[in-house]
Order: sequence, then C-alpha cells, then structure tokens
Amino acid sequence: MTTWFSATAALPALRQAWSLSDSAAAWLTIAVQVGFVAGALTSAALTLSDILPPRRMILFGAIGAAGANALLLAADGPALAIPLRLATGFFLAGVYPPALKSMATWFRLGRGTGLGILVGALTLGSAAPHLINGLGGVDWRMVVLATTALTLIGGTIAEAAGSEGPWPFPRAVFDPRQARLAFAGRGVRLASLGYFGHMWELYAMWAWFLAFYAAVLAGHGAPAPERAAAFATFGVIAAGGVGCWAGGVLGDRWGRTRTTALSMAISGSCALAIGHLLGAHPVIVLAIGLVWGFWVVADSAQFSTIVTEVADQRYVGTALTLQLAVGFLLTGATIWLVPALVERAGWGWAFGALAPGPALGTLAMLALGRSPEAARIAGGRG
Repeated sequence: MTTWFSATAALPALRQAWSLSDSAAAWLTIAVQVGFVAGALTSAALTLSDILPPRRMILFGAIGAAGANALLLAADGPALAIPLRLATGFFLAGVYPPALKSMATWFRLGRGTGLGILVGALTLGSAAPHLINGLGGVDWRMVVLATTALTLIGGTIAEAAGSEGPWPFPRAVFDPRQARLAFAGRGVRLASLGYFGHMWELYAMWAWFLAFYAAVLAGHGAPAPERAAAFATFGVIAAGGVGCWAGGVLGDRWGRTRTTALSMAISGSCALAIGHLLGAHPVIVLAIGLVWGFWVVADSAQFSTIVTEVADQRYVGTALTLQLAVGFLLTGATIWLVPALVERAGWGWAFGALAPGPALGTLAMLALGRSPEAARIAGGRG
C-alpha cells in the first residue's frame, strides 16, 4: 500500500519541480481515491472479491499499482501524473478488500484484532513514503522507486505465502444483483454509515498533516521544516498502526459499536482543536497529532469486521468492497476541501470541518449497538 501516498509525501519537491498549483497538488491525492472507487465498483459489479482467490487479486493489484507508480518517473507535470495516480488507486482496489476478506477466514474469535492488525499494516504502508521522503531529503524519485519496489514485494509475498484460513466464507457465483443488495441489511447499512463518517476525517488528515506541521515548524523558524515534518507525519500516521491493534482488542472484548464510538469521539475532538494551535510549540502540536493519529484509524477495521459478521456470508467480499468504495469517494471531497478552507479561513476551520464526519458516525454506531443486529457482532457484545 506504499504507493497510495507516494506522490503526497513528495509533494513539496513536486511543487517546485512541476510548478504545481494548490488545486493540482490536491488532485495528486484525490486521483488515487477516485481511482480506488472506480476499481472497487468494478470489482463489486463483477463480484471479483468473492469468485477469485484473494492472493491472486492482491498480486495483480500490486503489479498494476507498482507499474502505474513507476511511470511517474516519466511524468513532467500533472497532465500525466494525475491519470497515473488514478490508475494506482484503481489497482489498489484489488489489494485492500480481498485482504480484509482473507484475514477474516482465519478467525472466529478475535476477528476484530486480526483485521485490526491488517489495517495497521495498511496504515504503516501509508506512512512509509513520509519516512522515505525524510530519509532521502526531497528527492521525489527516490520515494517513487522505493514505494514501487515495496509494493511489488508485498504482492509477491501475498501470492507465494497467502492463503485462506480454516473458516472460509461460502463459495459465491457471479450475481450482479449483489452490488445493489449489499446495503439492504440494517446492520451493514449502519456499520457503513459509521465508516463513512470515519472516512470523512481520515484521509484528509493523513493527506494534509504534512503541510500543516511544516507550517507549524516554519512559524517557529525551524531549519529544513519539510524534512522534519516528513518524519513527524510518518510518526503520526504510524501511530495509527498501534491504534488499529488496540481498537481490535477493544472491539473483541468490549464491543465494536462502543469502541468505534469512543474512537470517533476522541479523533473528532482532536480535529476541532489542533488547527487552532498553529502558533503553539511544535512539541505540543506533535503530541496532539500523535493522539489524533492513534485514534483516527483505531476504529477502521472494526467497521469492516462488523460487515463480515452481519452481511450475507456468500457475498462478504462484495459488501466490503462497496463499503470501501463509498467511503473512499467521500475522502476525495475532504482532501479537496481542506486546502480550500486553509486559504480562506485558516487551519482551524479546515481541520474543524472534518469533525462532523466522526460525530455522525458515532450516532450511527450507537444506534447499531441498540439494534437487534448487535447480537451478531463480537460474540454478542455489539
């Protein structure tokens, strides 16, 4: 998954090399989200996640994403780079949903923890380009080369060593109606509403924390703020890897609806506060950023785990893929919205605009916890 933010991590260098406008810079990230949605909808319409082996889907997706990412080296501006980023997202839709379904087949108990660790791996993959960028200065080509190689290695490992667990889902047949029926069940619908609120916040935070923290450091006269901000952003996003594991443990033991509600309440509070601290000491801002990074994604795997528990078991892959598709579609709006609000109203309002998502998501999860479907979630813990 390292190719997801490969261009975003190198954005300061690409702004100079390609003279990017704010709009073009935002589209380098938005295009990945749009591409992922297109790939996910294609996969769901063809029920690919339910009729093809997950490891094969992951391999093909990784090869496609790595190829599109590598072609960035031939780009000399956004005219070619943006379509390539769209293609990267399209192919990554063959990596993430099948991985979630495959992981679920290894667990009856502790499924939330298992999927939490998987999403934690996705989180570390998303953070890795920022670490590479920090270690390599601002040479964006190094970021592209390293993330391409890592994605190919990941796909090869999945094909060579990946398999479904001892509790596979029932075999499915091609049924195009399943894409339309995925949200028919109340449990899937409420879990997805919670996920949509979560996604309204998550990727915009991941995409723009680098620019925000670089502004914090520059305001305090720090030397080489872009490089220091890259390391800080890696830490903030990577903290979510631990958060995903913790969220999985909490979800299995305490209940998924309560865990997701708590996570969104904390992350939404951070979104409301942190943008107003532009002039605060960088250590204070980073501390709040680490808390935000931990909780903003701690709930992510639990929404998917709920779908594996309450959806039609023959078409869990299709339901997961559609949930992800709509969620990632929302991320494009907030990734575009944040820099537009920064320009007009500042970081406080920009990050504050992310808070309504987790607020509404919290309400959806509390409603799910009171519903009859809660008896099928986390062994009856809801």
